[in-house]
Amino acid sequence: MNKKTIKDVDVSGKRVLVRVDFNVPQDETGAITDDRRIEAALPTIQYLLERNAAVILMSHLGRPKGKIAPKYSLAPAAQRLGEKIGREVALASATEDDPLGTSEAANAAAPGQVVMLENTRFIDGEETNDADLSARLAALADVYVNDAFGAAHRAHASTEGVAVVMRNMQKSAVAGFLLQKEIDFLGRALTSPERPFVAILGGAKVKDKIPVIDNLLPQVDKLLIGGGMAYTFYKANGLEIGQSLLDEGSMEFCRAALTQGHGKIELPNDCVVADDFNNDAPRQTVKVAEIPADYQGMDIGPETVQRFSDVIVGAKTVIWNGPMGVFEMSNFAAGTRAIAEALARATENGATTIVGGGDSAAAVEQLGFADRMSHISTGGGASLEFLEGKELPGVVALDDK
Repeated sequence: MNKKTIKDVDVSGKRVLVRVDFNVPQDETGAITDDRRIEAALPTIQYLLERNAAVILMSHLGRPKGKIAPKYSLAPAAQRLGEKIGREVALASATEDDPLGTSEAANAAAPGQVVMLENTRFIDGEETNDADLSARLAALADVYVNDAFGAAHRAHASTEGVAVVMRNMQKSAVAGFLLQKEIDFLGRALTSPERPFVAILGGAKVKDKIPVIDNLLPQVDKLLIGGGMAYTFYKANGLEIGQSLLDEGSMEFCRAALTQGHGKIELPNDCVVADDFNNDAPRQTVKVAEIPADYQGMDIGPETVQRFSDVIVGAKTVIWNGPMGVFEMSNFAAGTRAIAEALARATENGATTIVGGGDSAAAVEQLGFADRMSHISTGGGASLEFLEGKELPGVVALDDK
């Protein structure tokens, strides 16, 4: 990583503005149901507190569409963070004149204390990367730290705009420990992987993964394709897929990829099908050439599980983005669970295993394999764009080493 990090600047006793990603899931009562993203930010926050910095945090949550909405308040996140670090985290009040509470935060921030701004999306200027909002944020601190990998692919005021203003003011704009870890893991995998290098792609539609396939195919030794997107590849190969998901607009791409990736791309040879998109629907395992006309593919089959697992366990670098089936339904989670287990075994064999954010991360967490991977990304969209080979605006804007 050629960007400066939090260790490259003096933060002792200084005001430090930290962009975190506390866009965490909550239930209907507002209680946080998964605090992994808060946990992931702790090393940076604790590092700053140990150096007596005045820590000002900011994050988005949901889509309040530029309006103050109690439903999207960061109050639950502030409380949960306070419990984890063992000290109060003061949440700034949102007002019509100051939706993020920047003035209150500026007055409350003192060395050794943590203040959190309200939801950055309570104001339109966040998503439009408004120059005035960026300047107002930059005025809060001596140092800006981006530790929100999950938002680094967005050119927003709290990610890119503020960093640019800080640099123009001769102030520091650097990466936090989480952002550094994400870029290091993903960057090494793409630029200098230990081989064999295997990528596993799943999920629903091919079109969502076309740039990833284009970028990864020349680099990997094997590309394993499962999930709903596999059925479009079948159709492109001339097979009938029954009622399975079809991304018709991507069939030409699939044909070209299969030609280009001959010997690299591996598709499932059997699958679990059902006559309805329902956990309790009648199901059967069939060869991919024998999908009944009134059935739809829901998971990869046992032969594919064995074949894919053998490839994964023999790899030295593995990237996984996208589940192998409808893992949210217990009767169709076996394929995704088996792939997670194969990655865990690869990790134990010394491989570097990286799970992309989004559904893949959720699956690994839900199935109990999270602590057996080398790295689980906290950013679904950001990790996908990184795998596509795109530059992330929130990273580009930081100080170069």
